[in-house]
Amino acid sequence: MTLTGKQKNYLRGIAHNLNPVVMIGGKGLTDAVMNEIELALDQHELIKIKLPGNEKAEKVALLAQITSKSNSEPVQLIGRVGVIFRASDESKITIPSI
Repeated sequence: MTLTGKQKNYLRGIAHNLNPVVMIGGKGLTDAVMNEIELALDQHELIKIKLPGNEKAEKVALLAQITSKSNSEPVQLIGRVGVIFRASDESKITIPSI
């Protein structure tokens, strides 16, 4: 599923009040961190991830790696916080088809 710009904008609005659920530390993207991301996506569908304070290109690459491994879609990356979305079988968030 590829999100359109308007769908991403809708999800950004929902994510605004969320707190980061997963924080990636100095060891980077470990298997344990990926397991936590998978669990959080299964429970919430839309999550915020606190990334390490690297260069912007490294944060973009890390978020791309997370989305490819978790089969999710990137929604936003601002500063050290990334937002990703993956619809579950029992959808909790209804995205308008715009």
